Amino acid sequence: MDSSEAVYQGLKSAGINFIVSVPCVNLGKILEIIDEDEDIIHVPVTREEEGLGICAGAYFGGKKTAILMQNSGLGNCVNALGSLYQLYSLPIVMIMSHRGTEGEPIVGQVPMGKATPKVLDAMELEYFNPKNPTDAKGIISKSWDLSVDKGSPISILLDINYW
Repeated sequence: MDSSEAVYQGLKSAGINFIVSVPCVNLGKILEIIDEDEDIIHVPVTREEEGLGICAGAYFGGKKTAILMQNSGLGNCVNALGSLYQLYSLPIVMIMSHRGTEGEPIVGQVPMGKATPKVLDAMELEYFNPKNPTDAKGIISKSWDLSVDKGSPISILLDINYW
């Protein structure tokens, strides 16, 4: 199974119908697939915290939400995660292209690559790190219900080698 198709199928199985995204080369194919799906509203944004705010509003409007982003943007949205999502127990699925992991060709991505799991741990946010498309599809398909049950964001970290 193709890595991008697995993410898309997982999102569809989870019932996600509202997605915001911040550009990332690894997520490009998924974003193209999502744009072709008439059942999913896709809103490209310029910053991660902007996307979280839009998703919060969409959730209150009855949508099942996700954000597709690069892990380097996690630092941009820590306050929104804490003061909005955790404070009000809001669900969201965060699909992150986890740059800076083994095989990363851009050295500038490595520091945040190492810090990403630590930031999520410090915020007590649950995350998963599937290593292949089959695992990713299965984890993502269960992620929305888990996020609702926990009243907290759920992150899926997709390392360089996943792609």
